[in-house]
Amino acid sequence: MHARVLVVGSGGREHALAWALAKSPHVQKIYTAPGNAGTEMLGENFGKIVLHDHEVMERLVRVADEHQIDLVVVGPDELLAQGIVDTFRARGMSIFGPTRGAARIESSKAHAKRIMDEEGIPTAPFQIVESYEAAEHHVLERSVPMVVKADGLARGKGVFICKTHDEALSAVHKLMKERTFGAAGATVVIEDFLEGAEVSVHALSSGTDMVLFPLSQDHKTLFERGKGPQTGGMGAIAPLPHADEAQVRARIGERIVTPLLRALAARGTSFSGCLYPGVKMTSDKGPMALEVNARFGDPEMAVYAMLLQNDMYEVLLSVATGTLHSLPPLSWREGYAVCVVLASGGYPTLPRVGVPIEGIERVAQMRNVKLFHAGTVFHKGEGFSTSGGRVLGVTAWGRTVQDAIGLAYDAVKHVSFQGMQYRRDIGMNAHRAVI
Repeated sequence: MHARVLVVGSGGREHALAWALAKSPHVQKIYTAPGNAGTEMLGENFGKIVLHDHEVMERLVRVADEHQIDLVVVGPDELLAQGIVDTFRARGMSIFGPTRGAARIESSKAHAKRIMDEEGIPTAPFQIVESYEAAEHHVLERSVPMVVKADGLARGKGVFICKTHDEALSAVHKLMKERTFGAAGATVVIEDFLEGAEVSVHALSSGTDMVLFPLSQDHKTLFERGKGPQTGGMGAIAPLPHADEAQVRARIGERIVTPLLRALAARGTSFSGCLYPGVKMTSDKGPMALEVNARFGDPEMAVYAMLLQNDMYEVLLSVATGTLHSLPPLSWREGYAVCVVLASGGYPTLPRVGVPIEGIERVAQMRNVKLFHAGTVFHKGEGFSTSGGRVLGVTAWGRTVQDAIGLAYDAVKHVSFQGMQYRRDIGMNAHRAVI
């Protein structure tokens, strides 16, 4: 088989997916829309496609038709929420990802919380509010700390952990009055803050069947020890270094993932793709769902790409075609993978772009290290430069946690650009992430 694959997106997640797919003997060519400097090295980019354009669906369908694409793999949540899967399926094309109805589990946090409440899936006590006045009133009645969340998609930045009532009121004002994230903040979810370590749970599902990935851990804040603003993710580690990781993963699958999949199917929105709940490991109530995503995590995909030994094309195609049940068990490379995200100066508010990047070629020669590009462009005669907030995901494999962390940070030392930001604690607290 000589398959042609179209990966939709431009981040580190999409580069990691394209890289893993390109290793398959089934794949003849990789296309990425719009892609980045990393995906361009693997195949062909459709760089002129703008994902936020109102005609993006038609343009992507046209590309898939003209290039006889055998499988489309969607990365970004926005396109899933807009119904890209429905559009392609209506034309008889194979596409990896959930329908618009199923993707609502991510595109509306209020919708997700209602489902979890109705189904008895463990989650933090919450209140959904649809007016600024009601939100103010509820904040003053609720004990702190609390969490204020934009209902809609906000690229991972619409969550505010508030230690005081003033902080919570400020968060509500930003979301509902200032409309920092536009319509995403018209409704907010206010919930109790849960103590414990957070883990990322990724499950492939074709509606009825389900396969869990090893547990991973994202690092969401800009600075170390949970300090600074929320980001799309500053690094990840997988698997978590615990002897009982498999048992904990199975418990999360039983308490959270399987009930979610059943609930979605019962509501006529059967889920196909990657279901990714963020889970807090509490000491008194066990694993509790914080939120639910409808696609692969970024940067989690980087570490999974380094560890998965199966043919990625076969894996994703089985989900897209409803044949996950016939897929051989997933096999993972022994050891650990760590991804350290290098971000632009000014990220996450006003990232600086057009800044020259040094050291990419040197890191590319390092063994067991992979640079997954995100906000990068390449100009002949000028080299690489920044084009977004998160720039590179420096990802390394090691036999031990310490080896993986050490190698990742050794590689980071070789990369430089003005204003470069990164966390220096990625993976270092992973031993606390499972109880």
